[in-house]
Amino acid sequence: MRVDKFLNSVNITKRRTISEDMCKNGVVSINGVVVKPAKDVKVGDIITIAYLEKIMKYEVLQIPATKTIPKTQQNDYVREIQ
Repeated sequence: MRVDKFLNSVNITKRRTISEDMCKNGVVSINGVVVKPAKDVKVGDIITIAYLEKIMKYEVLQIPATKTIPKTQQNDYVREIQ
C-alpha cells in the first residue's frame, strides 16, 4: 500500500491529499529515508512525520485491507513510538 494511502486509511491524516503533500514536502520518512507518496509501506516499517513542533514515529503492525478503518481500530495497524 502506498504511504499516502496508508496514512489516510489508518487515520493519521484526515485526507489523502494532505499526506501526499506532506510526502512531497519531505516531512514523511520511512526507516530514516525521506519518501515520495508512492513508496510502498511494509509491516515493520518505521514511519516518521516531522511536524513543526514535534516529530512523531509510528511502527506499521499490519496493512489494512479496506480503504478506511474505524479510529477505534487504529492501534491494530500502527503503534506510536516515543
